[in-house]
Amino acid sequence: MITLYHNPRCSKSRQALALLEEADIELRVHRYLQEPLDAEQLEALLDRLEGSLKDFVRTNEAEWKAQDIDIDDRQAVIAAIVATPKLMQRPIADRGDHAVIGRPPEAVLSLIDAA
Repeated sequence: MITLYHNPRCSKSRQALALLEEADIELRVHRYLQEPLDAEQLEALLDRLEGSLKDFVRTNEAEWKAQDIDIDDRQAVIAAIVATPKLMQRPIADRGDHAVIGRPPEAVLSLIDAA
């Protein structure tokens, strides 16, 4: 099963969801703005995620820019996302043992291809 951390207002997130639905795989959609992840869940997700810590954060958001957070400080980044969930990059597809950011949306298909 793949969990898609999804924001329906985001076009990339909607595109990733459509690609996964077309692949006809078992899918769970987690609307993380309505059901935010806690620090422990974010830690675990980061451990499974391809890419750097900076890739995990929406650094162009005003809420991020208003804070003086070291992008290399994992705990500070996690605390910022717990406080403001929209700072988490989207979409993220998570297979349970491996996760990818869906930018471009087609990247989520790598979880199916590698299974």
